[in-house]
Amino acid sequence: MKAPTHQAPARPADVTVDLVLAAVDLVPEGRVVTYGDIAALVGTSARRVGTIMAQRGGEVSGWRVTNAQGGLPPHLLDLARKRWELEGIGWRDDRCLIRRHRADPLALAEAYDDLEH
Repeated sequence: MKAPTHQAPARPADVTVDLVLAAVDLVPEGRVVTYGDIAALVGTSARRVGTIMAQRGGEVSGWRVTNAQGGLPPHLLDLARKRWELEGIGWRDDRCLIRRHRADPLALAEAYDDLEH
């Protein structure tokens, strides 16, 4: 059963990078989310979140934001594996164990709603 998710109203295509980065900053240590999870909070597409993370993910805990299978682009895996290990996030092969370590979407939505944006 899929957990209920917070669905923000759709935003224009030029959704601010700051909102995505602020949402990523809310992901607790030891937890991960998907591009789609962040997209639902901010009101954009998972693809747009992925693009923002590719360009600016180094400014936040980018290793905590993965695709739906828990994977990241190959050039990010070395750093991500080190961070996942430090934070106690299990991983196998090229993916974190997202089903075990996924952040609570309701708690994330509440924290996001508390931000001034």
